[in-house]
Amino acid sequence: MTILQAFILGLAQGLGEFLPISSSAHLILIPWLFKWPDPGLPFDVALHIGTLLAVVAYFWRDWLTLIRHGLGKGFKTQEGKMFWYLVIASIPGAVAGMLLEKKAETIFRSPLIIGIMLILMGVILFAADHLGSKRRESKNISFGQSLWIGISQGLAVIPGVSRSGITMSSGLFLGLTREGAARFSFLLSTPIIAGAGLLELKNLAGKMLNLPFMVGIVTSAVVGFLVIGFLLRWLRKSSFLPFVWYRLLLGVGIIFLFLLRK
Repeated sequence: MTILQAFILGLAQGLGEFLPISSSAHLILIPWLFKWPDPGLPFDVALHIGTLLAVVAYFWRDWLTLIRHGLGKGFKTQEGKMFWYLVIASIPGAVAGMLLEKKAETIFRSPLIIGIMLILMGVILFAADHLGSKRRESKNISFGQSLWIGISQGLAVIPGVSRSGITMSSGLFLGLTREGAARFSFLLSTPIIAGAGLLELKNLAGKMLNLPFMVGIVTSAVVGFLVIGFLLRWLRKSSFLPFVWYRLLLGVGIIFLFLLRK
């Protein structure tokens, strides 16, 4: 893998992890489109570590408050409740990741499946954006609602679904505002990405200092940090429609190209 390839994949990860367009899909599709060697799951996880750094850097004050209240006061404060809601809501996604790990490395990496999931989730995101009441802020989320969003996160093991896309869609269906759904999605991403990074740490040992890996991680971290701020500002005034159109057009294009190459 060249430095340029690592930079482009890091850019795709930084954009796709927080925009509802599926980073895992782009990390598979870009090498497939340009006929690059598949960098494999360890490099994917390394790029996710970059976006973990981005979300921690952006929400570090929030996490300090949540951890302090969660461990010190438990369910006695709203912040303490939110901390434990996030912890519990992360469990379904972690279980799904462990159970479907082999399929995530093989069957789910098919461009045809990715194209279909891009379109399907585009339709779901459109429906959620138009049907949701958008009356509840993320700080007022209930335990049941947070758990439901966490369960939906388990579907993100399928490339093309998009972790942020499915969790934001679930939040919208449950009545969260656009910005509230995005904020909860970003906070929920922290434990699941950290857990995946820890599990793959043994496979990353000795590779983290590899120059392409370092370029990819730094690029995904910087771009991810900027994208978080951009999307939160965007959703205060605008809808998810541009991302819906992007998913639909990309999905159709990938399916067409896949059938053409057969």
